Parts: sequence; structure tokens; C-alpha cells
Amino acid sequence: MSKQSLGAALTLAAVLALSAFSAAPAARAEDATITITIDNFTFDPPNLTVKAGTTVTWLNRDDIPHTVASATKLFRSKALDTDDTFAFTFTSPGAYDYFCSLHPHMKAMIVVEAGAGK
Repeated sequence: MSKQSLGAALTLAAVLALSAFSAAPAARAEDATITITIDNFTFDPPNLTVKAGTTVTWLNRDDIPHTVASATKLFRSKALDTDDTFAFTFTSPGAYDYFCSLHPHMKAMIVVEAGAGK
């Protein structure tokens, strides 16, 4: 095979590879994962809006334990030590207040909107 033919074959292979890559389906918004950081006795961000199907992960960056507890008892974590996480997938639209059961003054809210096509 000549250098010119080899170059053309490699170019075609690269174009086909890029075409296959760009044709791959994008991650759906419902599959998203969002992280809320717990630090200095706060949830950051304190208010969050997500689509139904989103998994929210809380990460404790504080040097003392905290929990994540739904005001309606929908979810509740164990005591999270430094760098521990807790995750919950929100499947239904609504407003979800939550707090730290060890430090009840720590409060926050997640608003869940209907996902695409729902």
C-alpha cells in the first residue's frame, strides 16, 4: 500500500470513528447526578432544582458527623463522617425539605420538576 493510500485509509478510519462517537446517545438529564456538599454546618447549595430521575449525592466535608433527613421521612441517611456520602434518586416532582437530624438548624430544599416527556 502506498503512503498516499495509507494516509487516505487512516483519514477515512478517523472520520468513521468520529461519526460513530458523535452518534452515541447523550446522557439523559434524568440520569444526572448532582452533589451537595455539607460543610461548616451548611448544605451547599441550600436550594436546588432538578428533574425527576436525578440522583442527588450529599458529601460531608465537615469535620463532624451530619445526617440528611427528609422532613416527610422519605429518606434518611446514617450519620455521615467526614468524606462519607449518601445518595437518593428523586423520581416524583415536588418540593422536598430536608435537614440534619443531629443539627436541626441545618435546613435545605430540593425542588423536583417533571422530567422530559413526562
